[in-house]
Amino acid sequence: MIRFGIIGTNWITERFIEAARESDRFALTAVYSRTEAKAREFADKHGAAHAYADLDAFAASREFDAVYIATPNFLHAEHAIVCMNEGKHVLCEKPVASNVPELERMLEAAKRNSVTFMEALLTTHLPNFRAIEDNLHKLGKIRRYFASYCQYSSRYDAYKEGNVMNAFKPELSNGALMDLGIYCIYALVTLFGEPQRVQADAYMLESGVDGQGNLQLNYGDMNASILYSKISTSYAPAEIQGENATMVIDKINTPEHVEIRYRDGTIETLTRPQPNKFMYYETEHFIDLVASGQPESPTNSWRNSLNALRIMDESRKQIGLVYPADRISE
Repeated sequence: MIRFGIIGTNWITERFIEAARESDRFALTAVYSRTEAKAREFADKHGAAHAYADLDAFAASREFDAVYIATPNFLHAEHAIVCMNEGKHVLCEKPVASNVPELERMLEAAKRNSVTFMEALLTTHLPNFRAIEDNLHKLGKIRRYFASYCQYSSRYDAYKEGNVMNAFKPELSNGALMDLGIYCIYALVTLFGEPQRVQADAYMLESGVDGQGNLQLNYGDMNASILYSKISTSYAPAEIQGENATMVIDKINTPEHVEIRYRDGTIETLTRPQPNKFMYYETEHFIDLVASGQPESPTNSWRNSLNALRIMDESRKQIGLVYPADRISE
């Protein structure tokens, strides 16, 4: 049994708890929020015995072993490092940091304190992502990767009426690339590693973040194209195109149907059962790492997280998207 603390009392945390409780090795024992009333309300709702409004006291608590962090992106590094310095294992929501220098400081803290540290990017732990990995060899020489995650934000209508919510605030290290594009990017680097070149373009909102964009990534003998948006919706599947066949994936962020279409017209269905809630799989994997004393995931590895952030840092540089966190990291 691994006792968890929670930082962040929002909808993604609710979803995490619901999924994690499908594991008999998960126990929620502590909650941190900026106000004591909010911390106690959330703790009572989810059956956690301990509530904290002081971050240092929370991190030093002996009532939990690992922490799930789901605060705004710009706070990830600060919260993770404080907890790791107190010996806590950290599962940190994506994007794991605002930029590469922040992540490097987080990795230094993980090494210094001999704790497990992993980015909570759920895609790569799903059974159907494993199906993708296990069957890539059937495609022959791979020539193209295409992925799209375009989803009209429920907060964009408010934005157009003049109410700029957190999803569109640069001071929180937000925007379409960080919130949605990362799913396409993380799957790419997990499968194919770091590209040789990145070319980025985007539509910038007046608030200072990207509303949508696209990336072209060069791997020498393979190209990758990524589309992402919070101001429009796409229903296009992802594809990995090889010289022998093309793999078609319904949704790159949460693949539920995967098939290979061969040049002769044959279709091979690769879809695997995914009976659990999506976040269950990453939680079980993280618990395995903690229980076995492994500091790093072989799936959501530190290298993969660094590669994904390097792509996003370079992309933001090209489109002129600068966060306050970037200036602090200089």
